[in-house]
Amino acid sequence: MSLTEQREGIEAGRLDMFVDGAFAFILTLLLIGGESIPDSTGKLLHALGGIPAFAVCFFQIAFFWHGHVRWRKRCLGAGASGRWLSLLLVFFAMIFVYPLHMVFSGVFSSISGGYLPGDFTVSGPADMRTLFVCYGLAYACMAGTLALLFSDAARVAARHGLDNLDARREMRIWIVPAAIGLASALVALLMPLSVPGWMWSVPGLMYSLLFLIGPVVNQFNRRYAQA
Repeated sequence: MSLTEQREGIEAGRLDMFVDGAFAFILTLLLIGGESIPDSTGKLLHALGGIPAFAVCFFQIAFFWHGHVRWRKRCLGAGASGRWLSLLLVFFAMIFVYPLHMVFSGVFSSISGGYLPGDFTVSGPADMRTLFVCYGLAYACMAGTLALLFSDAARVAARHGLDNLDARREMRIWIVPAAIGLASALVALLMPLSVPGWMWSVPGLMYSLLFLIGPVVNQFNRRYAQA
């Protein structure tokens, strides 16, 4: 191994440790107990009521973190573009954590009739619009950044004469949630404030379209099966 390869390996390791540490810190912002340890059974039960929202938020953050892990498997170097895009992913994740927690805390509080506590209150349609627009844009930015990371990995592999099929497949996978996030934000932004209350579930239900990732992967695999 040359000195350049050793240096790139060290830089890649330091970048990964920074990204992993940043995502770990982001998860601490979602702790069900809040800023202090409960000092009564009532507060404990209140904190435990936040477990369902915390679990979904945890999965969402882990979803994006694991995307970066998969990118590293396909891009072992430490190029400038990969480094800056990784930092951009962390930046968007720190923005995403707040609307993420607010959305799912509100969802579980609403569907449980208040039995599962929420940490915020929505006073009207304008608040719903703001919340879904912020969530959708942050979601799209994170997924879009991962798509760019895999696009860069495919370009680097092609430049070195290596197989870039997996990186191109992953790039297409992440384009799907990026497009869904943008579409959800656009629907929330354009929806009139006078629509019935149940209509404000539409921007959230649009994320069920993530099932399209499967058909996209299958189509990609069929197209390049011979390769």
